[in-house]
Order: sequence, then C-alpha cells, then structure tokens
Amino acid sequence: MTADLLFQIIIGILIFDFVLDQFLGYLNYTWYHKPVPSTVADVYDTDEYQKSQDYKKTGYRFGLLSSSISFIAILSFLFLDGFAIVDNFARSLVNHEILVGLIFFTIIGAAGELISLPFSYYSTFVIEERFGFNKTTKRTFVLDKIKGWMLTAVLGGGILSLVILCYQWAVQDFWWYVWILITVISLLMNMFYARIFVPLFNKQAPLETGKLRDAISSYASTVGFQLDKIFVIDGSKRSTKANAYFSGFGSEKRVTLYDTLISELEEEEIVAVLAHEVGHYKKNHIIYNMIASVITTGFTLWMFSLIVDSEMLSQALGVATPSFHIGLVAFGLLYSPISTITGIVMSVLSRKFEYQADAYASNTYNSEPLVNALKKLSKTSLSNLTPHPAYVFFNYSHPSLHQRIEAMEKL
Repeated sequence: MTADLLFQIIIGILIFDFVLDQFLGYLNYTWYHKPVPSTVADVYDTDEYQKSQDYKKTGYRFGLLSSSISFIAILSFLFLDGFAIVDNFARSLVNHEILVGLIFFTIIGAAGELISLPFSYYSTFVIEERFGFNKTTKRTFVLDKIKGWMLTAVLGGGILSLVILCYQWAVQDFWWYVWILITVISLLMNMFYARIFVPLFNKQAPLETGKLRDAISSYASTVGFQLDKIFVIDGSKRSTKANAYFSGFGSEKRVTLYDTLISELEEEEIVAVLAHEVGHYKKNHIIYNMIASVITTGFTLWMFSLIVDSEMLSQALGVATPSFHIGLVAFGLLYSPISTITGIVMSVLSRKFEYQADAYASNTYNSEPLVNALKKLSKTSLSNLTPHPAYVFFNYSHPSLHQRIEAMEKL
C-alpha cells in the first residue's frame, strides 16, 4: 500500500461518515410528521406539538449547515497539507517531541474552536433563545468557554505529555502503560467529577430538609440503598431543560438533581426518576459501562501501537517525519469505522440498561409517576416523539419515549 492510496482511504472514510450521518439525519427528518404513537399522544397539545416540529426542523437545518462546513474544513485541511504545515511550524519553535505535540494539538484545537464557536453562539443565543430554552448570559457563555479551554490545556496537556513520555520510554509496548494510566484517570474522574469539576461551572448544594428529601430517603431505605448525598445543581443558570444523574462509587456516590427538574415535576415523579437512577446503581450498570470502556480503550490503544510510528501514515498526511502526534491523528481518521461499530455496541448496551433501570423503578416504586415524569421532561425539551428506528439505532443512548413507556406497560 502506498501513501497516496492511504490518503485516498482516509478521504473515503471521511466522506462515508459524512454521507451516513446526513442520510440518517434525513431519514429522521422524514419521520417528523409520522402519526404520534397513542402511548405519547398526550405529551403535547396542538400548539406545543407545532412548536416541537419547528424546533426539530430548525435543529436539522442548523446541524446540516454546521456539519457540512466542518466536513469541508477538514477536507480542505487534508488536501492543503494542513497537518504538515502545523507540524513544521511547531518544530520551528521547539525541538522537544512533547512540546512539539502540545503546540501541534493546541493549534489544531484552536482552529476547531474558531470554526465551532460561531455555531455554538448561534445555537445558544438564537435557536435556544427563540424556543424559550436559553438562560445563559453572554458573560456565562464566555466564562464557560475560558474555563473549558483552561481545563483542556491543564488536563489534556498533562495527559498527552504523560502518554508521549510513555511512548518514548516503552516504544511499541507503551500502550500497556497508557491503558493503565487512562483507566486510573477514568476511575478518579468518575468518583470525584461532581466534587471537583462541577463546582467550576455550577453551584450545587445539598437538598434541603423537607418533604422531598424525606420521600427520597424513605424510598432509598426500602430498597436498601444508602444515599446520604443528594445535591441540587443550578441548571436553570443555562437552560430550562431538566436532568438528573448518578455519579461516584462507595462513599462518593451521589445523586444530583437539576433545579429545573424539581420545579417541573411533582414529588412522586422526582422520586420515580431517582428510583430509575438507583436502578442503574443496583444493576451495576456503572461498573459494566466502566469495564466496557476499559476494554474498548485497551483494544484501541493496542491497534494504535501497531502503526504509531508508520512512515506511510505520516506521508499520507503530507508529513515527512513520523511522530507520535501525527500517528495519533492519522490513526484517529482511519479508526473511525471501528469507532462507529463500537459506538453502536455501546449504544445498544446503554438502551438495554435504560430498560432495566425503568423496570427496577417500576417494580420498587411505581411506573405511573415515572411515565408522567418522562412525558413532562420530553414536553419541556420539545423532544422528538417519532424518531426513525435507524436513527435511534445509530445515535440514541436511550430508547425513544414511546419504547420506554411501551416496555413499562408490558411489565
């Protein structure tokens, strides 16, 4: 295989990914006007349903435009030997491989931000604003971006430096050490993310003593689940959309409720949502997801170790000198089809876990308040009630609302 053929394969993979995404998006678009299943017919009234249709169509057109521009940008970058230009520039500044890699990815990341930033701004302050979701101020938007860039620089740069250091030390066996490193970091992030990183962006406080906390504690005790840490986060700072999530292990496990969730749902509906989250913990879904992620990461790193220093990979991107960072970019482009397959497998697993958590909540609490909660949350976020099955298969980590309710009705 020649470098030119490898370049053509990379271009072919990018084109295939783009066409597949747009085809699935179009299929989903054609189902917007499908009859709403009877199980979810009461989610919207006529005006609300029309608003949800407008929101979906606007999102589809905006997504088509933004993804097309990003696609054109990456193709142009490849055909103009952009990676070689950035690599040569980085090497003109420093001669240490770790520093070259850091400068290289800083420039690539900055270019990506320049392309995505206008779309992010428009999505937040035009589309989300138009449909009544946005609560983000321009100051918060700017601060979020700055904090995100700083975290990426510190954490991303630190991890990348350690990975390159492992490569320089162990060469092709580096993947073992990087695998261990990433696994440890993932465990620590899962345990301490809510304690360390969430406060950088949001305020969170323990749920106040009262009827809701008593109801949650009462349910937790009936299923033998020790839950001392129940937090409320100021999600309304950015959006009217509601959410809840479970995080951590052992003494660090906690449930976080968005303040928008508390304002939108009745007490028993909130407990039902929490019962669903407890179901994930009781069914060991967090552990299974972690194991699947660790295995996938190890497989990916092993494959990368086979070709990391390939001259042909570097030449395919127009770069004369092989290096870790160029190999990483080329591998990322070539790995995309496998990543799509592993993503599908993980989504299938995730949807299965959602069914199991729904069943757990139904069996240990009550399905009716959970169904009502899901309907309200779908209504407040103008969710699509008629997604195309193929789009769900490729892109949904959760079953559609209709599928979830239908499954609970069969219990």
